[in-house]
Amino acid sequence: MKRILITGANSYIGTSFEKWVAQWPEDYQVETVGTRNGEWKELDFSPYDVVFHVAGIAHQDAKADQEELYYKVNRDLTIEVAKKAKSEGVKQFIFMSSMIVYGASSKIGETKVITRDTVPEPINFYGNSKLQAEQGILPLQSEAFNVVVIRPPMIYGKDSKGNYPLLAKLAKITPIFPDIDNKRSMLHIDNLTELIRLLISKNEHGIFFPQNKEYVKTSEMVKTISHISGKKMKLVKLFNPILYLLSDKVGLINKVFGDLNYDMSLSDLKHDYRIKDLKKSIISTEVES
Repeated sequence: MKRILITGANSYIGTSFEKWVAQWPEDYQVETVGTRNGEWKELDFSPYDVVFHVAGIAHQDAKADQEELYYKVNRDLTIEVAKKAKSEGVKQFIFMSSMIVYGASSKIGETKVITRDTVPEPINFYGNSKLQAEQGILPLQSEAFNVVVIRPPMIYGKDSKGNYPLLAKLAKITPIFPDIDNKRSMLHIDNLTELIRLLISKNEHGIFFPQNKEYVKTSEMVKTISHISGKKMKLVKLFNPILYLLSDKVGLINKVFGDLNYDMSLSDLKHDYRIKDLKKSIISTEVES
């Protein structure tokens, strides 16, 4: 039986993980403690095998007046929780970082592939606060204390936030959508939670770069959502010249149609965590209750 403490209340990833491992009640026991109110400081961590830290501010469109808060929550809190976990005998600490440590998507029409040699280069203090948190906790690694850093790409699934639900909403109402070639790494929530379960069961350590089995072409994903939802959609290249022209001024265009992907070799782990392909993951997100 692995006793797992999730630090960070009301987290989409934390809640999803707790529901996922509930399938194995004899193997995992999960509890959650809040971090914003300092509740975690009063809790004895020693009974737990794993601390899974999900607390953080995750909005990429960070406002300038929030910079201090981002570093306080994403960096300082993470390091404090990790140090407490190590000092109180926890065996493994798992931190949810982000692909954002490598910066933004490529400009539309250009490629951006992250390999093992790619140096992190955050473009804002959201990404930088995550990277500095990593740099603060990785040196805590020891024989008795395993540190795991996960750098996921865009996570999606039922009730997720971010760009996916916006695209899904659009897919159900528009009869046409721009047909632009791009490659994006994405990760369905079930693939992520299975990865975390496996990392815990094997007591792993290191930096991990998970993604789905296949890259995502944004337009094909939107068309698939439309089809699964019983709608009809046609992909057209009519608007492509306009989108290319506007991409220098409208960052959202690059977020949707630019490239941002991990080299697949980074994500091919010895443990098979990718239990849902893109189509199955969209069905479970859009159709299944």
